[in-house]
Amino acid sequence: MYQLFIANKNYSSWSLRPWVLMRQLEIPFEERLAPFGDPADFFGFSPTGKVPCLIDGKTVVWDSLAITEYLAERHPGVWPVESTPRAWARCAAAEMHSGFFDLRGTCTMNCGVRVELKAFPTGLKSDLARIDALWNEGLARFGGPFLAGPDFTAVDAFFAPVAFRIQTYGLAMSPAARQYVDRMLALAPMQDWYAAALAEPWRDTEHELELAQVGTVLQDLRMLSK
Repeated sequence: MYQLFIANKNYSSWSLRPWVLMRQLEIPFEERLAPFGDPADFFGFSPTGKVPCLIDGKTVVWDSLAITEYLAERHPGVWPVESTPRAWARCAAAEMHSGFFDLRGTCTMNCGVRVELKAFPTGLKSDLARIDALWNEGLARFGGPFLAGPDFTAVDAFFAPVAFRIQTYGLAMSPAARQYVDRMLALAPMQDWYAAALAEPWRDTEHELELAQVGTVLQDLRMLSK
């Protein structure tokens, strides 16, 4: 059975991608959670010292995009069957994988809180506008309810962390994009991830400091905050 190494569900957007993909497609795996702390600890399973990392017997696959393609070679449904939505889905996932730095930097993933941003940089506005346009394009071209058609595929997994970010920071989106966020957050695996994130006992100082620099916490729903 696959072993999928991830970090804290409250913070680790990269870990969420293969995790939610495998859960939604019912690909069996053993979850191995290693909380953020000493980066050297991650080198015990990952050649880069980063998560996520998939282990399949003697094969080690690191990076969320590489994990996705490894799974696509072995399981149906990772990408759309038809060539046109599949090409679009791969482009959109790759764009998310390699871009949107202002969104990542300003709105770090922190599932268990609700935050008011201190400022709304131009770069963040541009990133959100592009994501909104991209989502609307996919939903309109391929008929929804997911980005590349009727079924959840890897492109939805790659934007799953954005859905949590929109919830955390109260980011405004167009009606169709907002409906897509709600649809994503309602998925059973996303609900499971969120519940586990709220229940985690760990707090990572670096992530919490990043959050404090960009916004004011209006509500903290995590276990130790109750």
